[in-house]
Amino acid sequence: MAPKRGVKAPVPAAKKKPEKVTNPLFEKRPKQFGIGGALPPKRDLTRFVKWPKTVQIQRKKRILKQRLKVPPALNQFTKTLDKNLGQSLTQSFFYLYFSDALLINLLDTYTLLLNYMFYCEVIVLCTISIKPQRSLNAFIMSPVATSLFKILLKYRPEDKAEKKERLLKRAQAETEGKTVEAKKPIVVKYGLNHVTYLIEQNKAQLVVIAHDVDPIELVVWLPALCRKMEIPYCIVKGKARLGSIVHKKTASVLCLTSVKNEDKLEFSRVLEAIKANFNDKFDEYRKKWGGGIMGSKSQAKTKAKERLLAKEAAQRMS
Repeated sequence: MAPKRGVKAPVPAAKKKPEKVTNPLFEKRPKQFGIGGALPPKRDLTRFVKWPKTVQIQRKKRILKQRLKVPPALNQFTKTLDKNLGQSLTQSFFYLYFSDALLINLLDTYTLLLNYMFYCEVIVLCTISIKPQRSLNAFIMSPVATSLFKILLKYRPEDKAEKKERLLKRAQAETEGKTVEAKKPIVVKYGLNHVTYLIEQNKAQLVVIAHDVDPIELVVWLPALCRKMEIPYCIVKGKARLGSIVHKKTASVLCLTSVKNEDKLEFSRVLEAIKANFNDKFDEYRKKWGGGIMGSKSQAKTKAKERLLAKEAAQRMS
């Protein structure tokens, strides 16, 4: 039998909500934020701050460098010497020949033995040259950037006070009639023109370039010159950090021409790591463009558009 028309279904009984028990001692007093009322909560007003012109320029410059396409000659200055660079190299210090030996034939056992004897001698030399409080493991496994700056700090040039003291002692010795031995100290060389001359004369053993030189055109050609002259070079963060080594505010480039005998082992290890990560990768960096990174909003729009196109393509296929 068909149901009668016009008859409404019975309305289900509404569920009664349990009454919230309130304490009569505490009266609810909502805050009024009008004139003469309660103070509003503190808000983050960072985006409304009027920053100094220098800060604005720095931030805009950083954003532009991210957005625009950066040519390889400039992009190579973003590849700086990392703190943990060369860890694989330090491990290969012991295992290089042993890993190769696993691949060679049994007939080369004699060569392996000679290599083993050579590395035993190296280990003995290390233990002799290292200070007692520093373990061999700490010496071998120290990060390359840290080791580099430790070496540079050992060869800091004298400051004004040290120079004054040295000249005073020399003058006193001359008045007393003593002969003064004037040895040429081994120090870090700085100054763009001076370092360029040392590179051209093939006297430089290591060149350290700052990544934030302004204008960058001052040093943009230095990596190519170092590679041409087969001199190890590296790019590190901070012209101010390099400047502190030579008692200046900033320094665009530093150079080492020689080191003392006690530092030669550590210096050679640093040079190997730097060569592997800068000189040997020059051709790779020469072809790699940088920049082209859009903002978060632009990336979100692009992804949404890609998803929509993919959805339409899937519908056409189905």
